[in-house]
Amino acid sequence: MAKNKNAGHKGSYGYQKLKEREPRACIRFKCALTNTILDILRRRPGWVEVKEEGEWDFYWCDVSWLRENFDHTYMDEHVRICHFRNHYELTRKNYIVKNLKRFRKQIEREAGKLEATKCDFFPKTFEMPSEYHLFVEEFRKNPGITWIMKPVARSQGRGIFLFRKLKDVIDWRKDGVRTDDQKDETQVENYVAQCYIENPYLIGGRKFDLRVYVLVMSYIPLKAWLYRDGFARFSNTRFTLSSIDDHYVHLTNVAVQKTAPDYDPEKGCKWMIQRFRQYLTAKHGAEVVETLFAEMDNIFIKSLQSVQKVIISDKHCFELYGYDILIDQDLKPWLLEVNASPSLTASSQEDYELKCHLLKDTLHIVDMEGRLTGKEKRIGGFDLMWNDGPVSRAEGNVDTPENGSFMANTHLGYNNDRKKQLKQLFKPLHTQQKV
Repeated sequence: MAKNKNAGHKGSYGYQKLKEREPRACIRFKCALTNTILDILRRRPGWVEVKEEGEWDFYWCDVSWLRENFDHTYMDEHVRICHFRNHYELTRKNYIVKNLKRFRKQIEREAGKLEATKCDFFPKTFEMPSEYHLFVEEFRKNPGITWIMKPVARSQGRGIFLFRKLKDVIDWRKDGVRTDDQKDETQVENYVAQCYIENPYLIGGRKFDLRVYVLVMSYIPLKAWLYRDGFARFSNTRFTLSSIDDHYVHLTNVAVQKTAPDYDPEKGCKWMIQRFRQYLTAKHGAEVVETLFAEMDNIFIKSLQSVQKVIISDKHCFELYGYDILIDQDLKPWLLEVNASPSLTASSQEDYELKCHLLKDTLHIVDMEGRLTGKEKRIGGFDLMWNDGPVSRAEGNVDTPENGSFMANTHLGYNNDRKKQLKQLFKPLHTQQKV
């Protein structure tokens, strides 16, 4: 149970430890959101919602609760919450770049330049205003290219703009760095200036990015799962570099696209990732697509490793990340950002089903009920991607690649027969509980 750290303990410590090892018939949960996750928690057999002041075993909290309460809350062994204490090391746009740059230098020192190139999956980036002079130096080296400016801590495309002239940044620096509610404050909102990828891979003339889900259960040791489903998010307007002020061309966020005058909510602007993989395979062949998806696996692992030593790996915490990946015309994947609170609000029936399955499977892995052995390599739509080392598709738990025959245990964009797999996994229990 979780409670204020000053609250009294019930029973002896030994009794508590014994109790925590037993499967829990009733899980008390709290939820800060009112979308798909609340639906899933309320429908889960044996889970009971508690009110504001009630003691809880599981909390799907928002990051503001974490910031204000984490350090003042006592938690028993079994209690779980859905964020790591300093998740922002990976999910704030300036911190992730800082951590990736540092990690790349570390790899170069320890394993050489060739190995370090495996970290070259994020565009050239400068933190603003602190690296303004470094940015200007780089800008002058490559005049005429397009840059994109993003606020480090905002989402859904808010505050983003593209530019090609230094004057635009000088104007921004002079009076655009403060939002309306910051005008009277000395605090300046941080941005990143990032080299814009001018040659995105297009489908039907439209730009898109991929939303992929990665579940991290622990950073020390690193244990990460990759979900088989995800989606491509398309812009509503055909791509062109001649109109850099048009957000409907350049930003693929659904929050942006659904405000377009000709947006069709019935049609939406998403493809399931299986459809995307099939499209690419038909056009470029299976081998090329395997290479692309393996490079995406590399992005997930390297980005997590870059923050492994700085994230506070508390045993009460897990995190479901939403990765945004852009693919260019050379079929090279680029990491745009990582989201600590990927949208769980559905934009269509298909999207709702994806998110329901994703969240159910997340809860299966968190395993408040105590049904797993800890040796599973697949749970529903999730495949164990990293368990203190790479995980192989071969039998057994963890394998170290020794030769070219190693196949990573990832199946992004493949068929997701999660229902069948869960019935096998929970065979003794599946008659009592729906998957």
